Amino acid sequence: MKKISSDCGAGVEPGRRLAASPRGAARPRLAGFVAVCALVAAVVPEGRAADEVSRPAPHGPVPTERQLRWHEMEFYGFLHFTVNTFTDKEWGYGDEKESVFNPTGFDAEQIVATARQGGMRGLILTAKHHDGFCLWPSRYTEHSVKNSPWRQGQGDVVKEIAEVCRRHGLKFGVYLSPWDRNHKSYARPEYLAYYRNQLRELLTQYGDIFTVWFDGANGGDGYYGGARETRRIDNRTYYDWPNTWSLVRELMPQAVMFSDAGPDFRWVGNEAGVAGDPCWATLDMTRPGRYPGGSSQGLNSGERPGTAWLPAECDVSIRPGWFYHASEDSRVKTPAKLLDIYYKSVGRGACLNLNLPPDRRGRIHENDVRSLQEFRRILDATFAVNLAANARLEASNTRGGARRYAPASLLDGDRYSCWAVDDGVTNAELVVELGRPVTFNVIDLRECLPLGQRVEAFALDQWKADGWQEFARGTSIGNRRLLRTGFVTSDRVRLRVTQAAAGPALSEFGLYAEPIMLSQPKITRDKQGWVTLASESPGPHLHYTLDGSEPGPQSLLYDRPFPLSKGGLVRARAFSPRAGGDGEQAAGDEAAETFGVSKARWKVVSASYQSPGGGEAARAIDDRPETLWNTHGPQGERKPPQEITVDLGETLEVAAFHYLPRRDGLARGLVDKFALYLSEDGRVWGNAAAGGEFANIKANPILQVVRLPKPVAARFFRFVALRVAEGEHVAVAELGLEAK
Repeated sequence: MKKISSDCGAGVEPGRRLAASPRGAARPRLAGFVAVCALVAAVVPEGRAADEVSRPAPHGPVPTERQLRWHEMEFYGFLHFTVNTFTDKEWGYGDEKESVFNPTGFDAEQIVATARQGGMRGLILTAKHHDGFCLWPSRYTEHSVKNSPWRQGQGDVVKEIAEVCRRHGLKFGVYLSPWDRNHKSYARPEYLAYYRNQLRELLTQYGDIFTVWFDGANGGDGYYGGARETRRIDNRTYYDWPNTWSLVRELMPQAVMFSDAGPDFRWVGNEAGVAGDPCWATLDMTRPGRYPGGSSQGLNSGERPGTAWLPAECDVSIRPGWFYHASEDSRVKTPAKLLDIYYKSVGRGACLNLNLPPDRRGRIHENDVRSLQEFRRILDATFAVNLAANARLEASNTRGGARRYAPASLLDGDRYSCWAVDDGVTNAELVVELGRPVTFNVIDLRECLPLGQRVEAFALDQWKADGWQEFARGTSIGNRRLLRTGFVTSDRVRLRVTQAAAGPALSEFGLYAEPIMLSQPKITRDKQGWVTLASESPGPHLHYTLDGSEPGPQSLLYDRPFPLSKGGLVRARAFSPRAGGDGEQAAGDEAAETFGVSKARWKVVSASYQSPGGGEAARAIDDRPETLWNTHGPQGERKPPQEITVDLGETLEVAAFHYLPRRDGLARGLVDKFALYLSEDGRVWGNAAAGGEFANIKANPILQVVRLPKPVAARFFRFVALRVAEGEHVAVAELGLEAK
């Protein structure tokens, strides 16, 4: 096949992907992106001129070159690492001493190699989080690694990670928090000069940067150079984002920028790693609130037709929190959970940004490594063979009858070649003749992105003895659509594009089969303290531990519910029965749940407000996370502070407190500032035993565990909700305690 010249790039070899170029090097330009199919050799029926069959015109907003490079990555990682790692917080207050940051065995090689082995194509480092501590020796602040004992003050985390990324072939990006709870000038005009000076340092000292990640969190309590006060900003205007973005464009032209409003890719609207279904790559930028930290309207599913190409990134941590906490070592997401996230992010046209938080050594913890590697093994096994690779394809329409737009392009492994149809054809069919019965459960589709997002609805059929039978349907395709179905066995599959805004232009089609996996056990406990394990897979043995150790075939065998009235950690895993007593047992993903003391004897003594007909205070201690105590009654919302007092029925040595936020996806009523009081007699309370904020709870509403400095004897506790993240009322799914 020959090279071609076109308005998309001179001399581009057929099938070649657009690779990232070093800063300053010449890059192929996709001028206007009107001809992605011109990246394939112009092969047409004999006797026809190469340009006789016109290329499809782009439809709607289309991606820029930098966005196309970002789309090609699909899966990359986050590294959250700062003083919070050593203070056991999610959001630092800004008053942490530089001496706190002191990893005992920082190993950039191990961190980057873990990401590469997990299939990631890049890493984004939190160079500065909200606490203001800088992981590089910035000239503009003393609050950085240069004043920490690590590497005797000569260390530079940004430099080490960037250099090792280049060595391993991974792209490198930076996160620079706009909110700074340490800096004395935050919320004042002079802070912008400081922020941009630091941005300039990162973009000029560490080589090529593929992305700059701008968080939407801003304003609130902080140290602020010793002022220790609350500062508010108008996030619509304060940061003067257009000038900050222009600085990035000047210093790193091919870098893509992230925020709620882009300008290159958007937040998906949650920190669970889940894109909407559909998830359109376009957004209406004329809506109010399109700025970092602004409105989340439309972010999860995108907007059609939209005014700009602004695809979604799904950010999620491999652990419940974003920073390393030893208490979460048993709560690492399982390979099956990571796979589910992958299919709901990458498989819905978004990119997946998975956080791997280094621990206090400065390494990725073994549990995280193990889960990520198994996830990668399953994913590689799934996509090792395209079961449609040798199929015969027949299309209901091919653009101009030209071979360059024939359905064979769907199997050539090139995302920039395509099967396209004639103008005006918005319903098209593709029959895939497999030649033999094939069993699969994953369908892989991709649109030709430089031509825009065109398909709006499609369906898939299998051939049965009595004709075609539909087994799956979908809406958006975009960069990639992965459909997971039940296992299908057929020798023929039909793709039907049932609705399109313009003639379909698809670049890839694949059929794949996942390896069989044992399901993760489900662990539940009732109010009387009895624990039940259950599995969706037929026939496995469930083994569990109560001492924190990893469950294996020799661990306790589950055969009936067991009591756990004092609470603790339950870890469980499914194992397949041995075949003939020999060989290695197959193991499923581990499940783990932490329980407080049993609430069988608990009762509510008083509550500041009880919403009749569904919001009663007793729901906060009923061991049913789906129910809520809330202060939103028939007469409207009741603002914080709101409190509830509970009699434990016995005196306990209280060691920790639990707050479980609502799990229905809503943020209204989530408590983000609280106080906890303990009493032995219900009359004398004294000072708060614990208090503070539940950092980042709005974006990441997970179980909050607050450990007391030392156990306190108590029979009563009082929980006071001082502030909520959204709304004017309080909502509590569960309250709990751990005893010594």
